[in-house]
Order: sequence, then structure tokens, then C-alpha cells
Amino acid sequence: MAEKRLKSWGNNRSGQLGDGTWADLRTTATAVLGLTSAEVAKIAAGGFGSSAGHGLALLTDRTVQSWGVNGSGQLGDGTVFSHNVPGQVVNLSDATDIAAGGAHSLALLADGTVAAWGQNHHGQLGNGTGADSSVPVRVEGLAKVVAIAAGLHHSLALREDGTVWAWGYNSSGQLGDGTSASRGVPAPVAGLTGASAIAAGAGHSLALVGKPGSGATVKAWGYNATGQLGDNTTINRFTPVATQGAWSGGVWQIAAGCNHSMAVVDGDSRLKAWGQNTAGQLGDGTTVFRTTPVTVPGLTGVRLVAGGREHTVALSGTSTVHSWGSNGSGQLGDGTTSDSTTPVPTLTALTGIDKLAAPVGGDFSLAN
Repeated sequence: MAEKRLKSWGNNRSGQLGDGTWADLRTTATAVLGLTSAEVAKIAAGGFGSSAGHGLALLTDRTVQSWGVNGSGQLGDGTVFSHNVPGQVVNLSDATDIAAGGAHSLALLADGTVAAWGQNHHGQLGNGTGADSSVPVRVEGLAKVVAIAAGLHHSLALREDGTVWAWGYNSSGQLGDGTSASRGVPAPVAGLTGASAIAAGAGHSLALVGKPGSGATVKAWGYNATGQLGDNTTINRFTPVATQGAWSGGVWQIAAGCNHSMAVVDGDSRLKAWGQNTAGQLGDGTTVFRTTPVTVPGLTGVRLVAGGREHTVALSGTSTVHSWGSNGSGQLGDGTTSDSTTPVPTLTALTGIDKLAAPVGGDFSLAN
């Protein structure tokens, strides 16, 4: 029996599917070359725009592999040359988590510190400079970090004390420090404690506050022109506000796409979504923007969710991968390039999936 492989589908103009080709797109799942499912511990997808994108895989030996576009050094291999098959990020041997932004990448290290590489025009690498780096550099002033997230041009870290720290671009308040000034080193999100998970969109940020599934709620801050903060307004917020969700028993998972947000609700494991809905990425059968959460119909027992530029991908209780939203590059994986405002299953049966990823500003999907 052939070994199971990490799978990808969608836009491939930059080699972001990792299948050894520069094929324009794939409408069904293809194998990422050289990586078996068993050796992949975590996955992440980054990119912004109609062609750019890169993928990351954290392996069980705590090294990181990367592939796709590399113009800013976001692959971390010491070059700025793109490649369409995975290659190793240099000088990393103790990673425990990964995240990918628009053109930068992050790794959480075993000692609780964070490394970053790639584009740094807005300080998103957190090393106090504005210089891009094609190799990992240490984020300054962070310790005891337990989770990381990357937005388009900003980065987040959750510390073990439940505080969230942010750095990078801040024009819309996505750093949550009460200002619109970008930061080249981390600073705490104002007034936020008790966080247990984080997520980052293009220009907004989310935190799960409280123990997942036990009365936990969602707080959000940053860009809000399409309602992605879920506070029933379209006003940008420079400090955290509560998302106005009717949570059944609390929330156990959050995720963010470019300008939309998602939460898996405990109790019935239904998926809620809010924000931009231009291509149907909220999955509610409409293209109406939502400033408060709505339920994605037809999905129960949701276990995983990830958001891309204008699409969403989720794993349901039937162990089926569903996607919805924009599909011009085949990112829904249903064998077509037709958008869908409701969830559709991937055409290729994907079994044993327990990891999903989509780029905050890109048009492809990963599953393992």
C-alpha cells in the first residue's frame, strides 16, 4: 500500500502546491512531493494575491520544510528563489509550531521563543529592523510562548500566562495596543487576559478567551470594514471587543481568513462565520456580509476549520473535507472552478485528515 501524502489543491502559479510542477491550478487534491502524512506534525499556508503563496510543514523531528514563492525569503532557505518542492528551512531543529503570513513565516521553538523569516517591511519579523531575512531570526523580547499566528503583515504570540503579544503592521489596529503605529518588536494587546487560542486575518486579529468549549468567548480587534470582528459594526477597533455570538456552551476553536472569521461552537460542534462574503466564503448560501456570526448550514461535528483569501475549508464529523467560497483557482477541490456559497465536499476522498490550512490572502488549500 502506498504511503499517505500531504495533499494540496488550488492555485499553483508559484509552486505553492509543492507537487513539482508550475501548473496553473489543480481542482482536485495532489500530493506534496517528498512528505508522507506520518512525518508531518503541523501545516501552514501563506501568501497574498492571485499568484503568490507558500506552504510550511513542521515534521515530527522538529525541522520545517517549505515550498512556493520566495521573493522575500519566506521559505527560510537562505535564498530568494521560489521552488515547487519542499526544502528545509535552515538553522531550525527544535520547532514545535508554525504559522505563515502574507510573505513571512513564524516558528515557535521548544524553549518558548519565536523565530521569523521573510518579508519585514512593516516589522512583522519582530527583530527590531525593517530588513527582510531569508533565514530565521529571533523575535525580540518573547518568552514562554505557547501559540503563534500570522496575518498579512502582522504577527501574534500567545504566552502561557494568557496574554497576547503583537508586532508588525498596525494601520487598522490589528496589534490591539490602542494605536495605529506599526511595531518592529512585540507589545502586549491592551487589556487582554485569559486567552487560550489566537488567529490572524489580513488586518484583524482574534483571541479565544477562556478554556476552549467551557464558556469560552471570542474577542477581536483591527480592520472591520466587512464586519469581520463580529461586533455588529463596521468600525475598526484598536483594542479588543467582544464578538456578539450566541455561543452554545462556548467556543472551542477559532480561525480567520483574509476578511472573514470562523468559530466552532461547542455543544453541537456547528460552525459560525462572519465578515466578508463576496464569494460566499461564509457558507450561509448568500453573498451578504455579516457583522455578527451566522451558522454554516449542513455541517455538524466540525473538528477543523481554516480560512483563505475568499474561501473556507472545514473537516466535518463524517471525516469529510468540505470547502466553500471563491473557486477560480480550484481551491475548493471539487473538480470545478465554480464558486459555491454552501459547503461542497472535495472530489478526492481524503481519509484520516487531522490538519487543514489555507493562506490568509491566497487561493490554495492543504490537508494532512
